[in-house]
Amino acid sequence: MKVVTTVKEVRDYVKQWKKNGETVGFVPTMGYLHEGHGSLITAARNNNDRVVVSIFVNPTQFNDKNDLVKYPRTLDADCKLLEACGATYAFA
Repeated sequence: MKVVTTVKEVRDYVKQWKKNGETVGFVPTMGYLHEGHGSLITAARNNNDRVVVSIFVNPTQFNDKNDLVKYPRTLDADCKLLEACGATYAFA
């Protein structure tokens, strides 16, 4: 499992996979992953050749800026879960 950090990287990978006839599942998240996310990632993996999981803490989800600042960012732990569930890439 690899972490990619730019939209261009994700697009380039997806374009190549589709060119090769592979299917791609996408699971959008805000990180701080748990078993519920794991079940979505596993389902995507069971139904696709590749799985990309985005990790983006979206500021528009918070009406209190302090909550945004306090939101846990656990990329290392998230990547361990993604790898265990069979994700191909994390877009973070």
